[in-house]
Amino acid sequence: MTSHRFPIRVYYEDTDLAGLVYYANYLKFIERGRSEWVRELGIDQAALKAETGAVFAVSRVEADYIKPGHYDDELVVVSVIAKRTPARVVFGQTVFRGDEKLFHADVTVVFLTADGRPQRLPEALLSL
Repeated sequence: MTSHRFPIRVYYEDTDLAGLVYYANYLKFIERGRSEWVRELGIDQAALKAETGAVFAVSRVEADYIKPGHYDDELVVVSVIAKRTPARVVFGQTVFRGDEKLFHADVTVVFLTADGRPQRLPEALLSL
């Protein structure tokens, strides 16, 4: 799977006083998109943590807010792997309303040991 699409509807709780998507909620939207993609790949993050103590963690986000989303919009989070090394994955994630690009972020994710140190991604995960 080279990309993943995750639909989101904007609820009242996602908006600010002006009725626009509150800026921090885009980060929640893309987190859900990444999490659902990983789940669809068959990776159970809770089981992985229970078995190894290791977890995925965001180490960097570079975000561009392009156009505002509004209450009741139907959005889609499109996620792609922009770069992958043995120690990290960079996701390119874009939020669309139809064909309109509203938000884009490059998100770097690392794999951490139980004591919080970075480690190489397991080969089984890299092969996915």
